[in-house]
Amino acid sequence: MVHVVIEKEDGAFVAYCPTLPECASRGATYNEAYENINEAISGYLTSMRKYNAVVPDSAMGRRT
Repeated sequence: MVHVVIEKEDGAFVAYCPTLPECASRGATYNEAYENINEAISGYLTSMRKYNAVVPDSAMGRRT
């Protein structure tokens, strides 16, 4: 499970994943931001796997 932060900012909701650099999204509502960040995380991880990039254990909530 990936840790997600959602904050209200300028009339919208901004969502990001602190352990996945530059993985962020937004939405008009909390639920929309939540759905959007989940889609962004999925795409981010798919891209990392495609290019054989290492996904840090901390990004996936695993402790070493």
